[in-house]
Amino acid sequence: MATTKEFLAEILDRLSGLDGVTHRPMMGEYILYYNGKIVGGIYDNRLLVKPVKAAISCLPDAPYEFPYDGAKPMLRVTKTNDAALLQKLLCAMYDELPAPKPKKKKQ
Repeated sequence: MATTKEFLAEILDRLSGLDGVTHRPMMGEYILYYNGKIVGGIYDNRLLVKPVKAAISCLPDAPYEFPYDGAKPMLRVTKTNDAALLQKLLCAMYDELPAPKPKKKKQ
């Protein structure tokens, strides 16, 4: 089951208090970025984030789930109605996330 546009809109609305939150469609799902860094994604109407130390601290009881077959496990954010928590989570994670890879130059 692919993520619905309504669920995406709800998550983006709750993150609207942060500048720099963007998304990109990817095979019926969505990758979430914060200031250019990948923080996680929305898969089958589930918000999943990378399991960096800050995310684990913010979500100590979060279950690990796979976004799709063959992927690494991620933390599932179960309290998606809590805008303050979602914004705090992304801010806390930011410094631990890898910098974006440079784009390849077209020849």
